[in-house]
Amino acid sequence: MKLQEYQAAEIFEDYGIPVADSYLIEDPEEIKEVDEPVVLKSQVTVGKRGKAGGILFADNREGAVEKAEELFNKEIRGLEVEKILVADQAEIENEYYVGMVMDRENKRPTLIMTTEGGMNIEEVAEEHPDKIVKRPVDPILGLRSYEALHMADSIGLEGDELSQMAKIAQKVSQAFHDYDSELAEINPLVSTPDGLLAIDAVFNIDDNALYRQDFEKSESKLVTEREKKAREYDLAYVDLEGDIGIVGCGAGLVMATLDSVAEYGGEPACFLDLGGGADAQDTKQALEIIDMKDGIGSIYLNIFGGITQCDKIAQGIIDYDPEKPTVVRMLGTNEEKAKEMLKEAGYDVVDGMDEGAEKAVKIKG
Repeated sequence: MKLQEYQAAEIFEDYGIPVADSYLIEDPEEIKEVDEPVVLKSQVTVGKRGKAGGILFADNREGAVEKAEELFNKEIRGLEVEKILVADQAEIENEYYVGMVMDRENKRPTLIMTTEGGMNIEEVAEEHPDKIVKRPVDPILGLRSYEALHMADSIGLEGDELSQMAKIAQKVSQAFHDYDSELAEINPLVSTPDGLLAIDAVFNIDDNALYRQDFEKSESKLVTEREKKAREYDLAYVDLEGDIGIVGCGAGLVMATLDSVAEYGGEPACFLDLGGGADAQDTKQALEIIDMKDGIGSIYLNIFGGITQCDKIAQGIIDYDPEKPTVVRMLGTNEEKAKEMLKEAGYDVVDGMDEGAEKAVKIKG
């Protein structure tokens, strides 16, 4: 679950990390008097908000109200702006990055630190790999002070900034652990005349741990109606930005299907995993969710029938009768019966995953 920036900032502040003075508004008239320049930040969980026009600046209240009205009346990469964080502009001298991620390969949390703040960390890794320092963190012992100090020293910090960075890194690490996080980052963490200051905050909580955290995903305005519906139907669904609906059985197969579609120049609209043992009802519910999304050009169902019976999936497709051009690839239990059912109903049935991906791209409506 991705938290909004203001929620992430509240967590960091609770752990003693210095954050920019700010307040949240849901209406332009809630803007307070502006004595110093302010920044208005749309609260949407997408990257590159600034480039999408989601971060604006103002020097007085009149200008701030005008900018707030502008933000509330626009969409940022497809998301409506319902909240705006109004913060004091910082006097920035340098920009740094500090963050905790879950390193799947090494199977433990990892702290990342760099002096190249303000950039996407993946871009820094590609363009300036020598300026990034990483350290696995023991999940039992946590990040120890000498480890944090060594990292801050390794990126070239000195004096007060070195000690401040080390303390902030330890606090980010502790928050990451306490909240069952998958990602906790400050980008940028800026150097000001008064010391280091977090002027942006990102925090993702593991969905599997939400039951023991004080956040309810289904109530979040960051979750689309499609994601809520998938949760209701107990289907694994993730919204993506393309126009080809992807449905499969098993996360690995769905991921491979996304890659295959992309290889043929297509852009997946979603990740939708029916799971093992899916039946006709599950299939109809999956297609219902895809139908809720605007801009779908075609649908590609890639089904491997192990414990899942292909003929039941086929029956679900036929019963739902999707309006969008639909391609189906089936392999496994009751495969031949399912293919015959679908062909008689007029559906495109293919044998190979790549063949299906190519056709899904070509037949987009």
